[in-house]
This record gives sequence, structure tokens and C-alpha cells, in this order.
Amino acid sequence: MTKLVKRRKLLFAALAIMAEIPAGPAFAQDRYPSRPVKLLVGFAPGGFTDVAARIIAQKLSSSLGQPVVVENRPGANGLIASDATAHATADGYTLMLASIGLTTNPLLMKGVHYDPVKAFTPISLLAMVPNVLVAYPGIQANNLTELLKLARSRSAPLTQASAGSGSPGHLSGALLQVMADIRLDHVPYKGSGPAINDLVGGHVDISFPTIPTALPLIRAGKLKGIAITSAKRSPLMPDVPTIAEAGVPGYDTGGWYGVVGPAGMPKEIAQTLGSEISKIMRMPDVKERFIAEGAEPVGSNGADMGTFLVRDTERWNSVVKAAHIALQ
Repeated sequence: MTKLVKRRKLLFAALAIMAEIPAGPAFAQDRYPSRPVKLLVGFAPGGFTDVAARIIAQKLSSSLGQPVVVENRPGANGLIASDATAHATADGYTLMLASIGLTTNPLLMKGVHYDPVKAFTPISLLAMVPNVLVAYPGIQANNLTELLKLARSRSAPLTQASAGSGSPGHLSGALLQVMADIRLDHVPYKGSGPAINDLVGGHVDISFPTIPTALPLIRAGKLKGIAITSAKRSPLMPDVPTIAEAGVPGYDTGGWYGVVGPAGMPKEIAQTLGSEISKIMRMPDVKERFIAEGAEPVGSNGADMGTFLVRDTERWNSVVKAAHIALQ
């Protein structure tokens, strides 16, 4: 065999091998992510739900090597964004910064067709957001025991202001009604600002705002801080007891933030996202920002987030029925 023939055979063999190896772009297509990722938010810019999404998006962009773009789709307590996420292609390129409305909207609103557990891929529970039970200073109660006694002794129920039907503050009151066996007259407002203004003015008796909203007013003597809704005390208000330790054992609620995608996402992609987000939630600057907003950082994996969604849905289903909350 001549040298020329040998060279030709070696060249053909090399070409054959190269033909079986995908080119660079094909590899890029197989890797996730190979293009920008959308992170939907069900609320307008400005609130901490939007801020939390932008914190996660910025950090996740760096770790994934692709832009993670926040897209606000406000309306109906997050329902518009939830619907869009549930019906998106399950390829990991559409995610949502979810909150309590994901699990409660189907229980409180007519015409909601998604299942909060089956319609989504759980990725990570970011943080829990406790509320604080506050009262108008003129009310004759300085702690939870006195407040519950007052509620049971009155012929008319105490009035409870909230930022709107289905908000964490509304549901915190509903849970207290069920667990403490009292009556509250829920007064929904269009946002926390009007609700707190009427509480300070003495037009309503109590409310369950977020801790950063209430803390300046408590310090100024314009509101009474009665108790925290979470299972443990808040570092922002260490002297204020929890509702559980103040007289209603087992009480534990509040808002939350988490990341989900459409049902059916590839397991590897969901695990990658969950792992990266868990790392993000352990970063000192991220933890500090969340804590400053009254949130308790978690950063769970997808399995734990899935368990949480099941438990949250079951809990609110029973509370909504027991408190006789009507569909809106």
C-alpha cells in the first residue's frame, strides 16, 4: 500500500469520525440555558415581590451564564402570571416568582382552573414572610390574651383591615378565627396603605400587616404590636411574642416567596435551578436584604417546595371552609 493510499484512508477515517460528532452550536442547544430565561412576577414593580424577583434574577443570570429577565404581569393577586406560567412551554425558559396567591386563588376566586400542585414544577421555597397582629391604640387590649378575651365578650366582632381579600393579612385573621374560636369582621382595602391609615385613625380595630410596614408605627405609638404570626419571633421585633406562644398553640402562618415553573419541566433543569437558587439564598447580601424586609430566608430544594405547596393548599382549603370565606 502506497503512502498516498494510507493517507487517504486516514483522512476518510478522520472525516467519518468528525461527521459523527455534533458541531459546537449543537452542543450549545443541548445545554441549559442556551438563551434568556423569563421570570414572571404577578405584581407591579415597587413592592418586595418584584424586588425579590430582581435579586434572584440578577444572581441567577451570573450563575447560569444567560440573562434572567423579570417580566411583570400584575393583576388578580398574581393570577395572571400564574395562568401564564401554568400554560407556558415546560422547557425551563419560563419561571415565576410565586407567593401565597398561587395556592389560595383557586380557593377564593371564581373561574380559576389551575391546580396549585399539579400545574407547576416546584423549584425552591425562597423565604417565609410573617405578619404582625397590630391593634388601634384605643382598643382595650395590650396582649393577645386580652385581645381574645375582648373579642369573645363583644356582641359585635372586632373589625380586621387587610390589603385585600386573599392577602396574607386576610388569611392570617381567618386562621386566628378558626384556631382561637373568635369572630372577626374582615374589611378588605385596595392595598396595605389605606388599610393601615384607617387602622391608625381608629376606623377599624386590628390588622395583620408586614413587619416593615408596622414597625415604624408601633415605635411611634400609633399602633400596638400584639404578636407575630410565624412560629418563631422576628429578629426585627424580638420583644414581641408569636401568636403560638402567646396563647394559640400551633398557629403559624404568613406570606411566602418561591420559584416555580410549568408542570413537566425536565428533572435535570428543575434540579439545576433549585440548586443554584438555594446557593443564592445562602449569600450573605441576599439573606441580609430579605431579613431587612421582614422575611425569613429558606432556599429549599424542589422536593421540599413541592411538599410545602401540598401542605399550604390543604391548610387554606380547610381554613377557607371553616371561616366561611365566600368566593370572589
